[in-house]
Amino acid sequence: MSNQNNIKTADSSSNAVRLLITRLHFYVGLFVGPFIFVAALTGVFYIVTPQLESALYKEVLTTQSSGEYKTLTEQIAAAKSNLNEELTLFAVRPAPEQGDTTRIMFLDPSAGLSGARALFIDPVTLALKGNLPVYGTSGILPFRTTIDYLHRQLLLGEFGRYYSELAASWLWFTAFGGLFIWIKGGKQNQAKFASRTVFLSKRRRHGQLGLILFIGLLFVSATGLTWSKWAGGNIGEVRKTLGWVTPSVSLSLTSETLPMDEHAEHKHHSSHVNEPKAPITNEHLFDQVLAVARAAGIDANKLEIKPPKSADKAWFVREIDRSWPTQVDSVAVDPRNMKVISRSDFASFPVVAKLIRWGIDAHMGILFGVANQILLTVFGLALCLMIIWGYKMWWMRRPAAGQTAKPLLQAWNKLPPKGKLVSLIVAILLSACLPVMGVSLIVFLLIDAWRWQQLAK
Repeated sequence: MSNQNNIKTADSSSNAVRLLITRLHFYVGLFVGPFIFVAALTGVFYIVTPQLESALYKEVLTTQSSGEYKTLTEQIAAAKSNLNEELTLFAVRPAPEQGDTTRIMFLDPSAGLSGARALFIDPVTLALKGNLPVYGTSGILPFRTTIDYLHRQLLLGEFGRYYSELAASWLWFTAFGGLFIWIKGGKQNQAKFASRTVFLSKRRRHGQLGLILFIGLLFVSATGLTWSKWAGGNIGEVRKTLGWVTPSVSLSLTSETLPMDEHAEHKHHSSHVNEPKAPITNEHLFDQVLAVARAAGIDANKLEIKPPKSADKAWFVREIDRSWPTQVDSVAVDPRNMKVISRSDFASFPVVAKLIRWGIDAHMGILFGVANQILLTVFGLALCLMIIWGYKMWWMRRPAAGQTAKPLLQAWNKLPPKGKLVSLIVAILLSACLPVMGVSLIVFLLIDAWRWQQLAK
Protein backbone atom coordinates (compact mmCIF):
# COMPACT_ATOMS: atom_id res chain seq x y z
CA MET A 1 0.00 0.00 0.00
CA SER A 2 2.82 2.37 0.91
CA ASN A 3 4.53 1.61 -2.42
CA GLN A 4 1.38 2.58 -4.29
CA ASN A 5 1.19 5.83 -2.32
CA ASN A 6 4.82 6.56 -3.14
CA ILE A 7 4.16 5.93 -6.84
CA LYS A 8 1.13 8.21 -6.78
CA THR A 9 3.13 10.92 -5.01
CA ALA A 10 5.97 10.62 -7.52
CA ASP A 11 3.53 10.76 -10.44
CA SER A 12 1.80 13.77 -8.92
CA SER A 13 5.15 15.53 -8.42
CA SER A 14 6.26 14.69 -11.97
CA ASN A 15 3.00 16.01 -13.40
CA ALA A 16 3.36 19.20 -11.35
CA VAL A 17 6.89 19.76 -12.70
CA ARG A 18 5.72 19.10 -16.23
CA LEU A 19 2.80 21.50 -15.85
CA LEU A 20 5.05 24.17 -14.34
CA ILE A 21 7.63 23.98 -17.14
CA THR A 22 4.88 23.84 -19.77
CA ARG A 23 3.24 27.00 -18.42
CA LEU A 24 6.58 28.83 -18.15
CA HIS A 25 7.49 27.68 -21.67
CA PHE A 26 4.17 29.16 -22.79
CA TYR A 27 4.82 32.49 -21.04
CA VAL A 28 8.29 32.79 -22.54
CA GLY A 29 6.97 31.98 -25.98
CA LEU A 30 4.10 34.45 -25.68
CA PHE A 31 5.95 37.42 -24.19
CA VAL A 32 9.62 36.88 -25.13
CA GLY A 33 8.92 35.21 -28.47
CA PRO A 34 8.65 38.53 -30.36
CA PHE A 35 12.05 39.64 -29.03
CA ILE A 36 13.64 36.34 -30.03
CA PHE A 37 11.98 36.64 -33.45
CA VAL A 38 13.37 40.14 -34.01
CA ALA A 39 16.84 39.11 -32.79
CA ALA A 40 16.84 36.11 -35.14
CA LEU A 41 15.60 38.10 -38.14
CA THR A 42 18.00 41.03 -37.66
CA GLY A 43 20.78 38.49 -37.07
CA VAL A 44 20.03 37.00 -40.48
CA PHE A 45 20.19 40.48 -42.01
CA TYR A 46 23.62 40.99 -40.45
CA ILE A 47 24.93 37.60 -41.57
CA VAL A 48 24.22 38.28 -45.25
CA THR A 49 25.72 41.79 -45.28
CA PRO A 50 29.41 41.05 -46.09
CA GLN A 51 28.70 40.47 -49.77
CA LEU A 52 26.32 43.43 -49.87
CA GLU A 53 28.94 45.63 -48.25
CA SER A 54 31.58 44.54 -50.77
CA ALA A 55 29.22 45.44 -53.61
CA LEU A 56 28.03 48.75 -52.12
CA TYR A 57 31.54 50.01 -51.36
CA LYS A 58 33.44 48.35 -54.19
CA GLU A 59 34.89 51.64 -55.42
CA VAL A 60 36.19 52.40 -51.93
CA LEU A 61 37.57 48.97 -51.05
CA THR A 62 39.29 48.15 -54.32
CA THR A 63 41.53 49.74 -56.94
CA GLN A 64 42.49 48.94 -60.50
CA SER A 65 46.06 50.14 -60.00
CA SER A 66 48.93 47.69 -60.18
CA GLY A 67 52.56 48.11 -59.34
CA GLU A 68 54.84 48.57 -56.37
CA TYR A 69 53.22 49.77 -53.13
CA LYS A 70 54.29 53.10 -51.71
CA THR A 71 55.56 53.06 -48.11
CA LEU A 72 53.06 53.29 -45.26
CA THR A 73 54.64 56.62 -44.33
CA GLU A 74 53.75 57.99 -47.77
CA GLN A 75 50.23 56.52 -47.61
CA ILE A 76 49.63 58.12 -44.21
CA ALA A 77 50.84 61.47 -45.51
CA ALA A 78 48.45 61.14 -48.46
CA ALA A 79 45.56 60.41 -46.11
CA LYS A 80 46.36 63.37 -43.86
CA SER A 81 46.52 65.70 -46.83
CA ASN A 82 42.87 64.88 -47.51
CA LEU A 83 41.65 65.73 -43.99
CA ASN A 84 39.74 68.95 -43.43
CA GLU A 85 40.76 69.02 -39.77
CA GLU A 86 43.46 67.51 -37.61
CA LEU A 87 42.49 64.08 -36.31
CA THR A 88 44.38 61.58 -34.18
CA LEU A 89 45.82 58.67 -36.14
CA PHE A 90 45.18 55.47 -34.17
CA ALA A 91 45.63 52.57 -36.61
CA VAL A 92 46.72 51.54 -40.10
CA ARG A 93 45.57 48.47 -41.99
CA PRO A 94 47.83 47.83 -44.99
CA ALA A 95 46.18 46.64 -48.21
CA PRO A 96 45.76 42.87 -47.73
CA GLU A 97 46.14 41.93 -51.40
CA GLN A 98 46.87 43.47 -54.78
CA GLY A 99 43.80 45.47 -55.78
CA ASP A 100 42.80 46.36 -52.20
CA THR A 101 43.07 49.77 -50.56
CA THR A 102 44.91 50.68 -47.38
CA ARG A 103 42.91 51.96 -44.41
CA ILE A 104 44.37 54.90 -42.52
CA MET A 105 42.19 55.18 -39.43
CA PHE A 106 41.59 58.25 -37.28
CA LEU A 107 39.61 59.00 -34.14
CA ASP A 108 36.67 61.18 -35.08
CA PRO A 109 33.79 62.08 -32.72
CA SER A 110 31.72 63.14 -35.73
CA ALA A 111 31.86 59.63 -37.23
CA GLY A 112 28.58 58.60 -35.60
CA LEU A 113 28.19 55.21 -33.97
CA SER A 114 31.78 54.11 -34.55
CA GLY A 115 33.77 57.12 -33.37
CA ALA A 116 36.41 56.18 -35.96
CA ARG A 117 37.00 57.18 -39.57
CA ALA A 118 39.07 55.52 -42.27
CA LEU A 119 40.57 57.13 -45.33
CA PHE A 120 40.98 54.50 -48.04
CA ILE A 121 44.21 55.07 -49.96
CA ASP A 122 45.33 53.46 -53.20
CA PRO A 123 48.70 51.97 -52.11
CA VAL A 124 50.13 52.36 -55.62
CA THR A 125 48.98 55.84 -56.70
CA LEU A 126 48.25 57.33 -53.24
CA ALA A 127 44.86 58.46 -54.54
CA LEU A 128 42.02 58.85 -52.04
CA LYS A 129 39.39 56.20 -52.78
CA GLY A 130 37.00 56.92 -49.93
CA ASN A 131 36.40 58.51 -46.54
CA LEU A 132 33.99 56.55 -44.33
CA PRO A 133 33.25 55.72 -40.68
CA VAL A 134 34.48 52.25 -39.75
CA TYR A 135 33.57 50.02 -36.82
CA GLY A 136 34.85 46.92 -35.08
CA THR A 137 37.74 44.56 -35.61
CA SER A 138 36.71 43.72 -39.17
CA GLY A 139 36.26 47.42 -39.95
CA ILE A 140 32.66 47.19 -41.10
CA LEU A 141 31.30 50.20 -42.97
CA PRO A 142 28.16 52.35 -42.40
CA PHE A 143 25.56 50.03 -43.97
CA ARG A 144 26.69 46.97 -42.05
CA THR A 145 27.23 48.98 -38.87
CA THR A 146 23.58 50.07 -38.97
CA ILE A 147 22.42 46.46 -39.34
CA ASP A 148 24.73 45.46 -36.49
CA TYR A 149 23.24 48.05 -34.16
CA LEU A 150 19.74 47.11 -35.30
CA HIS A 151 20.45 43.54 -34.21
CA ARG A 152 22.07 44.51 -30.92
CA GLN A 153 19.85 47.35 -29.71
CA LEU A 154 17.22 48.21 -32.35
CA LEU A 155 19.01 51.56 -32.83
CA LEU A 156 17.71 52.64 -29.41
CA GLY A 157 21.06 53.18 -27.72
CA GLU A 158 22.08 51.45 -24.50
CA PHE A 159 18.45 50.98 -23.48
CA GLY A 160 17.87 48.87 -26.58
CA ARG A 161 20.42 46.32 -25.42
CA TYR A 162 17.87 44.99 -22.94
CA TYR A 163 15.82 43.56 -25.80
CA SER A 164 18.66 41.36 -27.07
CA GLU A 165 19.68 40.36 -23.55
CA LEU A 166 16.08 39.37 -22.79
CA ALA A 167 16.00 37.20 -25.91
CA ALA A 168 19.35 35.53 -25.18
CA SER A 169 18.52 35.03 -21.49
CA TRP A 170 15.41 32.98 -22.22
CA LEU A 171 16.40 31.26 -25.46
CA TRP A 172 18.30 28.45 -23.75
CA PHE A 173 15.40 27.88 -21.36
CA THR A 174 12.88 27.57 -24.17
CA ALA A 175 15.17 24.98 -25.76
CA PHE A 176 15.49 22.88 -22.60
CA GLY A 177 11.83 23.42 -21.72
CA GLY A 178 10.70 22.30 -25.14
CA LEU A 179 12.95 19.23 -24.95
CA PHE A 180 11.58 18.37 -21.50
CA ILE A 181 7.98 18.70 -22.69
CA TRP A 182 8.74 16.56 -25.73
CA ILE A 183 10.37 13.80 -23.68
CA LYS A 184 7.57 13.80 -21.11
CA GLY A 185 5.05 13.51 -23.94
CA GLY A 186 6.20 9.92 -24.45
CA LYS A 187 3.69 7.89 -26.39
CA GLN A 188 1.56 10.97 -26.96
CA ASN A 189 4.27 12.36 -29.22
CA GLN A 190 4.33 9.12 -31.19
CA ALA A 191 0.60 9.47 -31.72
CA LYS A 192 1.10 13.05 -32.89
CA PHE A 193 3.42 11.84 -35.62
CA ALA A 194 0.59 9.76 -37.04
CA SER A 195 -2.11 12.39 -36.51
CA ARG A 196 -3.28 14.56 -39.39
CA THR A 197 -5.34 17.10 -37.45
CA VAL A 198 -4.44 20.74 -38.07
CA PHE A 199 -3.45 21.55 -34.48
CA LEU A 200 -1.42 18.42 -33.91
CA SER A 201 0.27 18.95 -37.26
CA LYS A 202 1.46 22.43 -36.24
CA ARG A 203 2.44 21.20 -32.80
CA ARG A 204 4.37 18.33 -34.33
CA ARG A 205 6.25 20.62 -36.71
CA HIS A 206 6.98 23.10 -33.92
CA GLY A 207 8.40 20.36 -31.71
CA GLN A 208 10.37 18.62 -34.45
CA LEU A 209 11.95 21.85 -35.61
CA GLY A 210 12.82 22.69 -32.00
CA LEU A 211 14.62 19.35 -31.67
CA ILE A 212 16.57 19.98 -34.88
CA LEU A 213 17.58 23.46 -33.75
CA PHE A 214 18.27 22.48 -30.11
CA ILE A 215 22.09 22.66 -30.18
CA GLY A 216 21.99 25.84 -32.22
CA LEU A 217 19.59 27.47 -29.76
CA LEU A 218 21.97 26.77 -26.88
CA PHE A 219 24.97 27.98 -28.87
CA VAL A 220 23.37 31.25 -29.99
CA SER A 221 22.01 31.91 -26.50
CA ALA A 222 25.37 31.31 -24.78
CA THR A 223 27.45 33.33 -27.24
CA GLY A 224 24.83 36.09 -27.39
CA LEU A 225 24.85 36.48 -23.61
CA THR A 226 28.58 37.23 -23.66
CA TRP A 227 27.76 40.52 -25.45
CA SER A 228 24.95 41.47 -23.09
CA LYS A 229 25.24 44.30 -20.57
CA TRP A 230 24.40 42.58 -17.28
CA ALA A 231 24.80 38.87 -17.92
CA GLY A 232 27.87 39.55 -20.06
CA GLY A 233 29.53 41.35 -17.13
CA ASN A 234 28.83 38.39 -14.86
CA ILE A 235 30.21 35.97 -17.45
CA GLY A 236 33.36 38.08 -17.69
CA GLU A 237 33.88 37.91 -13.94
CA VAL A 238 33.41 34.14 -13.94
CA ARG A 239 35.94 33.79 -16.73
CA LYS A 240 38.47 35.84 -14.78
CA THR A 241 37.91 33.72 -11.69
CA LEU A 242 38.35 30.47 -13.63
CA GLY A 243 41.33 31.78 -15.59
CA TRP A 244 39.53 31.63 -18.94
CA VAL A 245 40.73 35.06 -20.05
CA THR A 246 42.19 35.22 -23.55
CA PRO A 247 45.99 35.69 -23.49
CA SER A 248 47.17 39.13 -24.58
CA VAL A 249 50.39 41.03 -25.13
CA SER A 250 51.80 43.58 -22.73
CA LEU A 251 51.95 47.02 -24.35
CA SER A 252 53.66 48.61 -21.40
CA LEU A 253 57.35 49.25 -21.50
CA THR A 254 57.20 48.81 -17.71
CA SER A 255 55.50 45.34 -17.75
CA GLU A 256 51.82 46.35 -17.38
CA THR A 257 49.45 43.96 -19.16
CA LEU A 258 46.41 45.00 -21.16
CA PRO A 259 43.48 42.58 -21.56
CA MET A 260 42.31 41.37 -24.93
CA ASP A 261 38.64 41.81 -25.84
CA GLU A 262 37.15 39.08 -28.04
CA HIS A 263 34.08 41.25 -28.65
CA ALA A 264 35.94 44.10 -30.31
CA GLU A 265 33.88 43.42 -33.44
CA HIS A 266 30.76 44.65 -31.64
CA LYS A 267 32.40 47.19 -29.35
CA HIS A 268 31.80 50.90 -29.68
CA HIS A 269 34.84 52.71 -31.12
CA SER A 270 33.72 55.93 -29.46
CA SER A 271 35.73 54.84 -26.44
CA HIS A 272 38.80 55.92 -28.40
CA VAL A 273 37.57 59.48 -28.52
CA ASN A 274 38.51 60.13 -24.92
CA GLU A 275 41.89 58.43 -25.11
CA PRO A 276 44.99 60.66 -24.87
CA LYS A 277 46.74 61.52 -28.10
CA ALA A 278 50.13 59.99 -28.73
CA PRO A 279 52.72 62.59 -27.71
CA ILE A 280 55.01 61.56 -30.58
CA THR A 281 53.43 60.51 -33.87
CA ASN A 282 56.52 58.78 -35.34
CA GLU A 283 54.72 58.09 -38.60
CA HIS A 284 58.00 57.08 -40.21
CA LEU A 285 58.16 54.08 -37.85
CA PHE A 286 55.12 52.29 -39.32
CA ASP A 287 57.17 50.58 -42.04
CA GLN A 288 59.89 49.55 -39.59
CA VAL A 289 57.38 48.19 -37.07
CA LEU A 290 55.62 46.25 -39.83
CA ALA A 291 58.93 44.73 -40.94
CA VAL A 292 59.77 43.69 -37.37
CA ALA A 293 56.32 42.13 -36.93
CA ARG A 294 56.61 40.23 -40.21
CA ALA A 295 60.00 38.90 -39.16
CA ALA A 296 58.44 37.81 -35.86
CA GLY A 297 55.85 35.66 -37.62
CA ILE A 298 52.89 38.01 -38.07
CA ASP A 299 52.23 36.69 -41.56
CA ALA A 300 48.46 37.14 -42.11
CA ASN A 301 47.43 39.33 -45.03
CA LYS A 302 44.94 41.15 -42.81
CA LEU A 303 46.61 42.99 -39.97
CA GLU A 304 46.45 46.22 -38.02
CA ILE A 305 49.25 48.45 -36.72
CA LYS A 306 48.60 50.75 -33.77
CA PRO A 307 51.09 53.38 -32.60
CA PRO A 308 51.56 53.89 -28.85
CA LYS A 309 49.20 56.26 -27.04
CA SER A 310 51.99 57.47 -24.77
CA ALA A 311 55.76 57.36 -24.53
CA ASP A 312 55.71 54.41 -22.09
CA LYS A 313 53.73 52.15 -24.41
CA ALA A 314 54.82 49.82 -27.20
CA TRP A 315 53.55 49.60 -30.75
CA PHE A 316 50.85 46.97 -31.27
CA VAL A 317 50.60 44.78 -34.38
CA ARG A 318 47.86 42.18 -34.62
CA GLU A 319 46.41 39.80 -37.18
CA ILE A 320 42.67 40.33 -37.73
CA ASP A 321 41.67 37.38 -39.90
CA ARG A 322 38.89 35.60 -37.97
CA SER A 323 38.12 33.06 -40.70
CA TRP A 324 39.45 29.49 -40.80
CA PRO A 325 42.27 28.96 -40.03
CA THR A 326 42.06 31.67 -37.41
CA GLN A 327 44.90 34.21 -37.57
CA VAL A 328 44.85 36.47 -34.51
CA ASP A 329 48.49 36.46 -33.37
CA SER A 330 49.81 39.75 -32.02
CA VAL A 331 53.10 41.33 -30.94
CA ALA A 332 54.26 44.42 -29.06
CA VAL A 333 57.26 46.25 -30.52
CA ASP A 334 59.53 48.52 -28.48
CA PRO A 335 60.16 51.62 -30.66
CA ARG A 336 63.46 52.35 -28.89
CA ASN A 337 65.25 49.29 -30.24
CA MET A 338 62.70 47.72 -32.62
CA LYS A 339 62.52 44.53 -30.59
CA VAL A 340 59.46 42.38 -29.94
CA ILE A 341 58.93 42.56 -26.19
CA SER A 342 55.70 40.59 -25.90
CA ARG A 343 53.64 38.30 -28.10
CA SER A 344 50.42 36.31 -28.06
CA ASP A 345 50.06 33.38 -30.46
CA PHE A 346 46.71 31.73 -31.10
CA ALA A 347 48.39 28.34 -31.37
CA SER A 348 49.43 28.59 -27.70
CA PHE A 349 46.01 29.71 -26.42
CA PRO A 350 44.38 27.40 -23.86
CA VAL A 351 41.63 25.22 -25.31
CA VAL A 352 38.89 27.25 -23.59
CA ALA A 353 40.22 30.52 -25.02
CA LYS A 354 40.25 29.00 -28.50
CA LEU A 355 36.70 27.72 -28.13
CA ILE A 356 35.54 31.16 -26.98
CA ARG A 357 37.25 32.80 -29.98
CA TRP A 358 35.73 30.31 -32.41
CA GLY A 359 32.31 30.51 -30.77
CA ILE A 360 32.14 34.29 -31.09
CA ASP A 361 33.34 34.23 -34.69
CA ALA A 362 30.89 31.46 -35.60
CA HIS A 363 28.05 33.47 -34.01
CA MET A 364 28.99 36.36 -36.30
CA GLY A 365 29.14 34.16 -39.39
CA ILE A 366 32.81 34.77 -40.20
CA LEU A 367 34.58 31.62 -38.99
CA PHE A 368 33.90 29.38 -41.99
CA GLY A 369 33.05 32.06 -44.51
CA VAL A 370 30.07 31.45 -46.80
CA ALA A 371 29.32 28.04 -45.25
CA ASN A 372 28.99 29.72 -41.84
CA GLN A 373 26.71 32.38 -43.36
CA ILE A 374 24.45 29.81 -45.01
CA LEU A 375 24.15 27.74 -41.83
CA LEU A 376 23.28 30.73 -39.64
CA THR A 377 20.84 32.10 -42.21
CA VAL A 378 18.96 28.80 -42.37
CA PHE A 379 19.04 28.56 -38.58
CA GLY A 380 17.72 32.11 -38.07
CA LEU A 381 14.89 31.71 -40.58
CA ALA A 382 13.97 28.31 -39.11
CA LEU A 383 13.83 29.85 -35.64
CA CYS A 384 11.50 32.58 -36.93
CA LEU A 385 9.30 29.92 -38.52
CA MET A 386 9.20 27.90 -35.29
CA ILE A 387 8.06 30.99 -33.37
CA ILE A 388 5.31 31.65 -35.93
CA TRP A 389 4.10 28.05 -35.58
CA GLY A 390 4.16 28.46 -31.81
CA TYR A 391 1.87 31.49 -32.05
CA LYS A 392 -0.46 29.63 -34.38
CA MET A 393 -0.69 26.83 -31.83
CA TRP A 394 -1.49 29.30 -29.08
CA TRP A 395 -4.16 31.02 -31.19
CA MET A 396 -5.87 27.73 -31.97
CA ARG A 397 -5.84 26.66 -28.31
CA ARG A 398 -6.59 30.04 -26.76
CA PRO A 399 -9.24 29.90 -24.01
CA ALA A 400 -12.79 30.60 -25.08
CA ALA A 401 -14.39 33.90 -24.06
CA GLY A 402 -14.88 34.05 -20.30
CA GLN A 403 -12.37 31.24 -19.65
CA THR A 404 -8.85 31.47 -18.29
CA ALA A 405 -6.08 28.88 -18.68
CA LYS A 406 -4.52 27.40 -15.56
CA PRO A 407 -2.01 29.90 -14.18
CA LEU A 408 1.69 29.32 -13.60
CA LEU A 409 1.44 29.88 -9.83
CA GLN A 410 -1.24 27.23 -9.58
CA ALA A 411 1.12 24.73 -11.20
CA TRP A 412 3.93 25.77 -8.83
CA ASN A 413 1.59 25.37 -5.87
CA LYS A 414 1.13 21.68 -6.74
CA LEU A 415 4.84 20.98 -6.27
CA PRO A 416 5.89 19.14 -3.10
CA PRO A 417 7.74 21.25 -0.47
CA LYS A 418 11.15 20.10 -1.69
CA GLY A 419 10.20 20.92 -5.26
CA LYS A 420 9.11 24.42 -4.27
CA LEU A 421 12.36 25.01 -2.39
CA VAL A 422 14.52 23.78 -5.27
CA SER A 423 12.61 25.87 -7.81
CA LEU A 424 13.01 28.99 -5.65
CA ILE A 425 16.75 28.44 -5.25
CA VAL A 426 17.17 27.88 -9.00
CA ALA A 427 15.12 31.00 -9.79
CA ILE A 428 17.18 33.13 -7.38
CA LEU A 429 20.51 31.86 -8.74
CA LEU A 430 19.45 32.39 -12.35
CA SER A 431 18.16 35.87 -11.53
CA ALA A 432 21.49 36.76 -9.94
CA CYS A 433 23.45 35.50 -12.97
CA LEU A 434 20.97 36.75 -15.59
CA PRO A 435 19.37 39.90 -14.12
CA VAL A 436 17.17 40.67 -17.13
CA MET A 437 15.80 37.15 -16.95
CA GLY A 438 15.07 37.64 -13.24
CA VAL A 439 13.22 40.92 -13.77
CA SER A 440 11.15 39.46 -16.61
CA LEU A 441 10.31 36.43 -14.44
CA ILE A 442 8.92 38.78 -11.79
CA VAL A 443 6.79 40.42 -14.48
CA PHE A 444 5.51 36.99 -15.56
CA LEU A 445 4.57 36.16 -11.97
CA LEU A 446 2.76 39.47 -11.48
CA ILE A 447 0.73 38.87 -14.64
CA ASP A 448 0.08 35.31 -13.55
CA ALA A 449 -1.04 36.38 -10.07
CA TRP A 450 -3.56 38.74 -11.65
CA ARG A 451 -4.81 35.94 -13.90
CA TRP A 452 -5.17 33.57 -10.93
CA GLN A 453 -7.14 36.24 -9.13
CA GLN A 454 -9.41 36.55 -12.15
CA LEU A 455 -9.85 32.79 -12.22
CA ALA A 456 -10.86 32.77 -8.55
CA LYS A 457 -13.70 35.25 -9.15
